[in-house]
Amino acid sequence: MINWNQIETVLLDMDGTLLDLHFDNYFWLTHLPMRYADAKGISLEESERFLGERIESYRGTLQWYCLDHWSELVEMDIPLLKREILHKIQIRPYAEEFLKTLRHIGKKVVLITNSHPKGLQLKLDVTEIDRWLDLVISSHEFSLPKEDIAFWHKLQEKEHFDPNTTLFIDDTPNILRSAKTFGIQHLVCITQPDSQRRGIASGEFIDITHFDEIMPPTHVQP
Repeated sequence: MINWNQIETVLLDMDGTLLDLHFDNYFWLTHLPMRYADAKGISLEESERFLGERIESYRGTLQWYCLDHWSELVEMDIPLLKREILHKIQIRPYAEEFLKTLRHIGKKVVLITNSHPKGLQLKLDVTEIDRWLDLVISSHEFSLPKEDIAFWHKLQEKEHFDPNTTLFIDDTPNILRSAKTFGIQHLVCITQPDSQRRGIASGEFIDITHFDEIMPPTHVQP
């Protein structure tokens, strides 16, 4: 599916791509509503409705990903609450092998995530996936989410990558569309980002469930 001899740079999303999205879905849809209901003395249904409305209203914006924003909104320490379920932070199948192989064959490997720096550091501390990465970039550095075409221009200004020889892997079709509009030629969509939910193919990009489907051969030349 991918001619690895044509790829120089691999851009990788984190949540739902390298890491199981179950942690994030469980936190925002189950753990936080329970903790917020307890803290505010309201029913779980009221908590779910309050949080659900605000999650939807900010979807696709940088605020949607900003832990400081959510901490202020709910008047609770979101990073601290995330630490209560650290055991749910898991690397997706074949992700470590994929990263090791990319390093072995000399590709530049860059993590680009919408994750807030505090949440990003928490996950790096747990998984140590950054040991196989050349660079880690949070979109908060540019004050733009990956959904925004301007993010990609800022990224290229910083990294000077060639869109024609770049592979980008993400689990969100809307973000992949933004990358496609920018001009990135090689795009892969993770179809089952949450191990506890059914996978859904994008039908637009190279759809894979796990990295073993596109694992590069170790004899590929840098």
